[in-house]
Amino acid sequence: MEKHETQHWFVRAKPFIAVVFLQFGYAIMDVLSKAAMNKGMSNYVFIVYRHVVAFIFITPFALYFDIYKYKKVRTKMTFSIFMKIVLLSFLEPVIGQNLYFLGMKYTTATFAAAMTNILPASAFILACIFRLEKIKVKCIRSQAKVVGTIASVSGAMVMTLIKGPVLLGTFGGNSHNQHTDETNTQPVVAGSIMIALGCFSCACFVIVQAITLKTYPAPLSLASWICFLGTLETAVVAMIMEWCNPSVWYIKWDMRLLSIVYTGIVCSGVLYFVQGVVVKSRGPVFVTAVSPLCTVIVAILGYFILAEELFLGRVIGAVITCLGLYLVAWGKSKDYTPSDPVIQEFVFSADEGNVKNEHFAQEIITIQ
Repeated sequence: MEKHETQHWFVRAKPFIAVVFLQFGYAIMDVLSKAAMNKGMSNYVFIVYRHVVAFIFITPFALYFDIYKYKKVRTKMTFSIFMKIVLLSFLEPVIGQNLYFLGMKYTTATFAAAMTNILPASAFILACIFRLEKIKVKCIRSQAKVVGTIASVSGAMVMTLIKGPVLLGTFGGNSHNQHTDETNTQPVVAGSIMIALGCFSCACFVIVQAITLKTYPAPLSLASWICFLGTLETAVVAMIMEWCNPSVWYIKWDMRLLSIVYTGIVCSGVLYFVQGVVVKSRGPVFVTAVSPLCTVIVAILGYFILAEELFLGRVIGAVITCLGLYLVAWGKSKDYTPSDPVIQEFVFSADEGNVKNEHFAQEIITIQ
């Protein structure tokens, strides 16, 4: 009995573990990307190479799992589905990432990560508009989701706006020169607006992703298509923006190459897929509500890697954010149960036999 309860708890915890993994991946991406851009990496070229690596990495898995191994449940590509995928590849790779990384150039990695905390609120409102989120005003769990989302966003904004006294100086006693007066000399307001617009685009991406997966329930193939079309679209943008500067396309064996490989494999390959699975099973709000955790992780990594100071305000904000995330997780825990057919994803399965049964069950649901 105790073993069964442990397994049941673990099954229910897997989506939360997955979204925490997402935020760790994005946090490391922020730090590596900022370090690469400090070395002169073009954000436009960076995004192109990132999606090239992602497409090369994720496509073999999509071909094997979605086309070869489970070809009986593969949904046919229609014009409507294809146009949704085109929209997805435009919202996140082209608009979201270009604006986000361009804004990061004018700010810091921690500030950029903190600005992304408008994402939960934006996704929450959009999900309610498109009826992708269950909200009952008199239900205490719905109230917890609302209060938790507000708390997590507020905590992250406290980290951004309220510094307070310095708790820990720069790690090792030395600060990187390029960060010393960055927020004073660069147009932070313009960078903030760019990041905010990019985050709203990413919120739209998550909503459209949830809608697309209802008619195209193949997260691996969807991730591969997004990376492929994203490569083409971002390449056009990069060629236009860097037309007179062809040298930016040359990459050396340094931090720039490391950031490209990491963000391509982890952030645009694995995370597109994992996010798609969790969005399909738990909804877009569940995925975006945990995004303030990225701010906490970046603040810690920024202290050790980018030599950023750690302030009291960031610690207080981190505590508020974590409490808000707990409320959201508790409120969402009763929205779905493991017996719900939509949650039967092969990535959350225990063995191969369960995988086949879940895919066939998914096929029946799709046909109905």
